[in-house]
Amino acid sequence: MRRVYWTQRTHLFRRDEYICSGCNYASDKPLRVCPGCKTVMAMGGKYDPQWVDEAEVISALMDDDW
Repeated sequence: MRRVYWTQRTHLFRRDEYICSGCNYASDKPLRVCPGCKTVMAMGGKYDPQWVDEAEVISALMDDDW
């Protein structure tokens, strides 16, 4: 049986979301059992700092090198 866990995706201007590694179900909090695939989640997980990419885009848009 494969280990299923939540991946925490952090955003710059909106709430964090948690993605199931088994079925890609997105939740606003890490639940003990995934509602999408009904799998009991393993302890631990991964962290995906999506806010870094979002900040990079904003920085590029506001860059005023002339």
